[in-house]
Amino acid sequence: MEALPRETVVDVLEGRLREDILAGRHPAGSYLPPERRLADGYGVTRTTLKHAFGRLVQAGLLETRHGVGTRVRDFARLGGADLLPMLVRHSPDWFGEIFEVRRDVGALIAERAAARATRTQRDELRDLLDAVRTADGADAVQLADVEVHRALARATGNRVYVLLTNTLFNAYLPVRAALAGPFTDPAAAHGRLEPVVAAVAAGDKNAARQAAEAYLTATERIMLEGLA
Repeated sequence: MEALPRETVVDVLEGRLREDILAGRHPAGSYLPPERRLADGYGVTRTTLKHAFGRLVQAGLLETRHGVGTRVRDFARLGGADLLPMLVRHSPDWFGEIFEVRRDVGALIAERAAARATRTQRDELRDLLDAVRTADGADAVQLADVEVHRALARATGNRVYVLLTNTLFNAYLPVRAALAGPFTDPAAAHGRLEPVVAAVAAGDKNAARQAAEAYLTATERIMLEGLA
């Protein structure tokens, strides 16, 4: 069995600073205390603090101005969807909003895919759908299901839909174990998704949109019940 990685002091400090920022203990737009005072308060060295700052700058939560200080970025106003995985881990309240976008975008993607999918893409969708039914275990079924949706996004011919799909999945896949409800039965998971693929393969835009809306609504309900 492979040993789990041990958290470093920088990992722990980064987590505490991130939690303090997202919880509003360091409000957006405010400057953090001077480095020496902040380091002493957390019981770490200034070098460790700088490493943690660097990670949070990369994450879009902090910005450092030479000679001025380190300020909390107004991520709610200026941040991008790449922050979603971090925000979901901080608060499950984000799930409802993510699922709302998932419903709207997913239905539109199915409609566009029905209008634009090539024969090769339709064949790929059927193969990926079969993989849902034959997957072993809820996690494998869920990941196989995800690949169908990625393929639907590719079938639109619009790369932005592909990136949006990836962003939404990236937001909740790290905590997917809590959302496994719709995927515990491979046959049922396949049955829910099959009408979407069938409508896209038939080139029926209206049927594809309706099937996607039904699928996304049903799976959302099951996932939210699991979270509750």
